Amino acid sequence: MMASDEQRVLFVHVQKTGGQSVEHLLRRHVPDARKVTGLQGAKHATYAAALRAHPELADYWSFGFVRNPWARLWSWYQMIERRRATAERGNEWVAQRIERNDFWSGVLEHCPDFESFVMDGTERFDRLRRPQLDYLRAGDRQVDFIGRTETLAADIVTVGERLGFDPELDQRNAGDGGDYRRHFTPAMRQRVADLFETDLRAFGYAFD
Repeated sequence: MMASDEQRVLFVHVQKTGGQSVEHLLRRHVPDARKVTGLQGAKHATYAAALRAHPELADYWSFGFVRNPWARLWSWYQMIERRRATAERGNEWVAQRIERNDFWSGVLEHCPDFESFVMDGTERFDRLRRPQLDYLRAGDRQVDFIGRTETLAADIVTVGERLGFDPELDQRNAGDGGDYRRHFTPAMRQRVADLFETDLRAFGYAFD
């Protein structure tokens, strides 16, 4: 989560929605962009947590991004698998990061494949089953603008117009990960539909 007091803007970073690219963009174009500290969830804290800890942020223009839930889980699993493969090739820095990250190390211990990540990991790890909209709401209000990873380059233009810069998006961590659909069994597909019903209704996402 990042904020600018000069621009009076707050970015709520939902996991695996291209937020890393947005953070890099803000650092380039907004001189006083800073991490919002002291929040449960840290980098991926909720809008509600931010307003509880820093009530002054309630008047800031706020935004975040969401992603097709099936594609998002596949991308999430791929990211952790890439970390594992890099560590196994002898990268000590990545190995230490995994060891210090309870979520990554827990997934690698308990989820040997993508099916177990979806079917069992969503039971074991709260963040894997939490609707994206939960991150972007605080009571009966939600952030002012919600873009989509699928249209990240276009939607970030809205942010740039609001903040007064022409965005040059470095979409380094928002890749589509290929065709996610071929990695889901019918049971896995239904599991995601049940968990993220809120997001499906709010944003019109579908498996097809």
